[in-house]
Amino acid sequence: MKATQLFICLALTAALFAGCKKANSDVDPDTGNGTISGEASGVWKKGSTQLIKGDIIIPEGQSLTIEEGVTVLMDTLAKPEIIVKGNLYAQGTSEFPIRFTVAEGARTKEFGRLWGGILAAPSCQELLLDHTIIEYAGATTSDASTSVKQNLYKGKAGENLPALWFANVNGKLVVTNSIFRNLQEDCTYIDGGKIIFSNNKFYTTGVSGGEAINLKSGCVADVAYNLIYSANTNALKLSNSGDRTPQAYVMVYNNTMVNTGWRRPTAKGGSIWVEATVRVEVFNNLFANTRFGIKRDTKKAEDKRSLFGNNLYYGNSQVTVDQFQPSADIIAGTNDIIGKTAGLNDPKFVNYPLTTLVNNATFTPAWDFHLQAGSPALGKGKTDIKPHYAVNGLVMNGISYTSPAAASYIGAFGTN
Repeated sequence: MKATQLFICLALTAALFAGCKKANSDVDPDTGNGTISGEASGVWKKGSTQLIKGDIIIPEGQSLTIEEGVTVLMDTLAKPEIIVKGNLYAQGTSEFPIRFTVAEGARTKEFGRLWGGILAAPSCQELLLDHTIIEYAGATTSDASTSVKQNLYKGKAGENLPALWFANVNGKLVVTNSIFRNLQEDCTYIDGGKIIFSNNKFYTTGVSGGEAINLKSGCVADVAYNLIYSANTNALKLSNSGDRTPQAYVMVYNNTMVNTGWRRPTAKGGSIWVEATVRVEVFNNLFANTRFGIKRDTKKAEDKRSLFGNNLYYGNSQVTVDQFQPSADIIAGTNDIIGKTAGLNDPKFVNYPLTTLVNNATFTPAWDFHLQAGSPALGKGKTDIKPHYAVNGLVMNGISYTSPAAASYIGAFGTN
């Protein structure tokens, strides 16, 4: 009898050990600090530090909630990927944001590639990033990568991962009040879903390619009040490619784009790129020293129901201004503020030198892109825009997130 009891005890201990090994999680119950790889769900406690030693998988049907002030520290040797098959809720605050990063001593590469990214599989129903900083991501996949083995993102080796990939046309994605910086290529690559991108900042991203926001077919999205600085390729790529249902339909309003497109000296580099029958409405956006205005692929043009207007263009050089001028591939909008001479339509930013080199990728946090009195962007915005999620918001983890209303000014920021 005693031998039997001993056998059962040993068996239970082995099973328990195996379960812990699968999750590979060592969490301090008092502080919530942890060293984690493998499956993850539950809650990462407020203010804790989570050291990620290997790929994380949130199982289908389960959720991981990350509370305010959590630091998610990625091992730069393992270069972990965060695979979201269930739901992920990163709920930071302005005072205590969540930060996905690497150890301070490893932050030597301006454009990251030190860990993978957040990759949401088609089974992910809800993903929320609120007051969240994502930096130093974009590692290159190999045959050993979990994303390659599970056919996620592009499902092959040699790809630089986006910081965020989402792929459920029936799912919900909200990214708000967040920062994407120091990234190798695309900040976001979205293959469908009900989507809000609002009040975010994107800067110091993209070595040889990459957009801040890259939306494909299946996306019904509102993109508003974002600051995008010096994206390598485009600030926004809006496309119906992929043949998913529904047709991509994107509302783009009150964004500020500065110096975008110049570090990709091909036809692709610019500000907003629209293609492949995407349906868009683009209003109240401020383009300062971007390469090109809103550009279409003449071989794969946008949906004819698309609308454009009330956008302001400023170019410090004549070369820049010339590339804003409407043509077969540069889209003209109604009530646009656009001149033909360098220096016209100075937006009067509170604190940003408009003489900054257009290929500058280094962002200075002290820059202030609010508008001073007398800015030609004030009072020129279209206010009767009807975003997809302004009335019926997207409910995430029990909280309803709505798209902000359009402003009477152009750009992401009014006066202080």
